[in-house]
Amino acid sequence: MILLGVVTISGIYFYLKDDLPDVTTLLDVRLQTPMQVFTADGELISQFGEKRRIPLKLEEMPPLLVQAFLAVEDTRFYEHPGIDIIGIFRAMTVVASSGDFSQGASTITQQLARNFFLSREKKIVRKIKEIFLAIHIEQLLTKDQILELYLNKIELGQRSFGVGAAAQVYFGKTVHDLTVDEIAIIAGLPKAPSTLNPVRSASNARARRNVVLGRMLDIGVIDKAAYQQAIEAPVTSRLHGAQITASAPYIAEMVRQEVVNQFGEETAYSAGLKVYTTINSKQQAAAKRALQQNLYDYDERHGYRGPVAQLWQSQLNEAEDAEPLFNETEPLSREDILAYLDTQSSLEDLRPAVVTAVQAQSATLLMAGGQEITLNWEGLKWARRFINDERQGTAPKAAFAILAPGMHVLIRKQDGDWRLSQIPEASSAIVAIDPHNGALRSLVGGYSFSQSQFNRVTQAKRQVGSNIKPFVYSAALENGYTLASIMNDAPIHQWDDNAGIAWRPKNSPAVYDGPIRIREALAKSKNVVSIRLLRGVGIDNTIQHLQRFGFAASDLPRNETLALGSASLTPLELVTGYATFANGGFLVTPYVIEKVVDDEQNVLYQHNPATVCQDCTPPEQTTAEPVTEDAEAQLGQLFNELAQDKTASENSISLAQTEPRQAERVISQQNSFLIADALKSSVWGGGSWQHGTGWNGTAWRLQKLKRRDLSAKTGTTNDSKDTWFSGFTPDLAVTVWVGFDDANRSLGRAQWHANMGQQQSAGAESGARTALPAWLDYMQTALESIPEQPVPPPVGLASVRIDLQSGLLSRRTDYTSTFEYFKPGTEPTQYAGTDVQQISFDKAQQKKPEEKQQEVELF
Repeated sequence: MILLGVVTISGIYFYLKDDLPDVTTLLDVRLQTPMQVFTADGELISQFGEKRRIPLKLEEMPPLLVQAFLAVEDTRFYEHPGIDIIGIFRAMTVVASSGDFSQGASTITQQLARNFFLSREKKIVRKIKEIFLAIHIEQLLTKDQILELYLNKIELGQRSFGVGAAAQVYFGKTVHDLTVDEIAIIAGLPKAPSTLNPVRSASNARARRNVVLGRMLDIGVIDKAAYQQAIEAPVTSRLHGAQITASAPYIAEMVRQEVVNQFGEETAYSAGLKVYTTINSKQQAAAKRALQQNLYDYDERHGYRGPVAQLWQSQLNEAEDAEPLFNETEPLSREDILAYLDTQSSLEDLRPAVVTAVQAQSATLLMAGGQEITLNWEGLKWARRFINDERQGTAPKAAFAILAPGMHVLIRKQDGDWRLSQIPEASSAIVAIDPHNGALRSLVGGYSFSQSQFNRVTQAKRQVGSNIKPFVYSAALENGYTLASIMNDAPIHQWDDNAGIAWRPKNSPAVYDGPIRIREALAKSKNVVSIRLLRGVGIDNTIQHLQRFGFAASDLPRNETLALGSASLTPLELVTGYATFANGGFLVTPYVIEKVVDDEQNVLYQHNPATVCQDCTPPEQTTAEPVTEDAEAQLGQLFNELAQDKTASENSISLAQTEPRQAERVISQQNSFLIADALKSSVWGGGSWQHGTGWNGTAWRLQKLKRRDLSAKTGTTNDSKDTWFSGFTPDLAVTVWVGFDDANRSLGRAQWHANMGQQQSAGAESGARTALPAWLDYMQTALESIPEQPVPPPVGLASVRIDLQSGLLSRRTDYTSTFEYFKPGTEPTQYAGTDVQQISFDKAQQKKPEEKQQEVELF
């Protein structure tokens, strides 16, 4: 009989031999793990992949967790050769007596064989294959290697594979933080992960947990006290995502798209890729906080749009259209309110709550989970009634003018106190870029990614308003103008024969200063001066110059409205252009992926950015052909810079070139310095307040930062449909946009400013009022780690004392004069208030030291 058995088994083996997979592949097995995206400082941004897995070494797993699996799945694991003869005979007895195939008798090695190579169908042939494969695996791998593979491979429900992922998914913990009862729950999952997991059924999970705890007690891995404590523990579990430590969902989606495009979906989602971005986690958090708070502030200026819903009608309710949600006139019970709140979701930091009582200047609210809070007057008094974007109701004097029992409202914490709130209807975007190499340091594409995946930083082309003016002025400096050139700040009336109407562009506000220096005109954002400069330079020449900054010709209208900002650009394109002024005249290419590594830390991709180098060859190329690719298209070419190895297989990825690359110079260093310096006047103004000649630029609120290296520009389009604020230091360029996704909707006007708490005259939203606060809020954090860096004038500029009114040379040293920078040969040659007196640049250098200090400084 023994001989017959040996011959039979041998025959079956040789019959199935050709159908058995090669178990040697287990020696080089790569577990399917999701792609993870990190900030530059190692914080997790996101995780992509169908299967959640956190691979662990056996020694990284708690011994009690390992023993729990052995207790319930394979007590004799370290004793058998891959198959458990006792278990097989037990299963055969059940099959013979009842025909029931439920007794699997599979060892951990057999389960491993099935998970890697076979299906789950309950057929004798599959079982025989499983036995032969288990024996092969035992010959190939050690017991510890088999157990490690099993505990990382096993399916444990809710798309979690392996014990590391299960601990995170069900309990939000690492395996080392699991309690005894939680260990038993996870160890009980392999039997039926879809029905025994605690998220799907707490009762099923409890019953299976108790079985596992009993087995652990039987074999002595826990004592009676531990068993009793674990058996009495409640089953509390909910789904936990990856432990995200940096909120940057718009960045994560940009990365996902690029990685999938380059590596394909299968590799991207299951090969355990780790993608390291250029994002700074602290700056990213500041950007999100600044954007959201700014939208809340805008919303409060324009009034309260009312509750989310009305659960029951109340006599205190003065809302015009508050129909009770449940057609109730009597208040709902506490239990009913909590049941309702359990069906409502939060959005960002907005939390749902129901008003249960209203006092004179406060209200009592019930939140999900049973928390009861008091909403004080400080968090309510802003809520004037929203009428439309241009009008708000009168200031409320009591809480019952705003709220009534039965209202479902949204609240949020601000400065530690609860505040009535609402989901912002306006949109916004903020992006910060390193001007030295194009690395994105922070990016927020909207109020909430879960609300809208539309990335306004890269996808929203909007008219830029006065944010275009620095580029127009840059063209003027290349065409004979200087910062001291005098332009006429006076209304323009131009008849259009084709349209039969007059074009009358106006300043905003409609104040005209007459003759004005270009520096002051840019700082005050004079519209008519910008138009006159465009006329002086010529539309074609101006467009050609603007293309150097990466702006596509198709986005630049070929008419005089270009000077007022009718060009449509994305925030990313715009901030890239401003980075050129910050870095001394170079066009950088924005990028967000620094490197990609596989699960063994092999570098698959390393970005090699084109960096700024002032003294490197080739020499300046100010006459180069205009750049026609826009920044968004350049970002889309991120991975195309990979050097392709033609001799490698088509699935292989070669590293990018490691030779340093230089960014292209597109304007001269002198030109970029002059514009950057002129934009400092937007912040600090000029003249003498003591003598009545002082003036403020449009970005004067940035004086709060107390830095002299800030250059900035506001931007507002017609009817305040788009508001912008862009600015930079030598190390960081930032753009903020605020508007509605509906490009035809105006941001309107507000009669009330929530932060000031007093009535104000109506004021239109603008770049300075609407976009600047978010920029300022962000930079207060971002600049903490960036020291102030004064920029010395480059070689080739002269500093000449000029008269403030005429822009001519001045011998006076009082408040009527100042120093101004000029390119050699462009400085004025006539003194103010004299007949024609010429002074050449060369003669100025020959004067006595004290006279030279008064008239000219060379750099």
